[in-house]
Amino acid sequence: MISAFIGLGSNLHHPERQLLRALEELDALPETRLHCASSLYESAPMGPQDQPDYLNAVAEIRTGLTPLALLDELQRIEEAHGRIREQRWGPRTLDLDLLLYGKQVIREPRLRVPHPGIARRAFVLRPLEEIAPGLLVPELGEVEELSAACADQQVRRIE
Repeated sequence: MISAFIGLGSNLHHPERQLLRALEELDALPETRLHCASSLYESAPMGPQDQPDYLNAVAEIRTGLTPLALLDELQRIEEAHGRIREQRWGPRTLDLDLLLYGKQVIREPRLRVPHPGIARRAFVLRPLEEIAPGLLVPELGEVEELSAACADQQVRRIE
């Protein structure tokens, strides 16, 4: 079993419910168990500003799935939640990103790990820092250092 980190985001159709259901679905994936999940965090949209704020979280799973098999499962869960890919960074019912897969660096046409935007997104780094302090992101550095570099981005932990 390998440790993988999944970023979750939603800003449509009851985002909190979308994220909580997605966590249950991650735990139900073949050869996979949910190890832990962060609190929920609220942030402004990255793309067009004429959409609702996002709720985000990060989950750590333990999986026997290969990276591409895991990606396929994540996309299947997104589709089951009504995810439609119409607009880059547009509103969505559910977004699941494979952030890290063990200590691997993956450069394939369908998948890049660490996730290409991980070092610039406080809405990913703060929840990641919460559940995995001291984590080293391959080729980028420690999660706390990356998070500190995004201190100007407004992200609010939901209690």
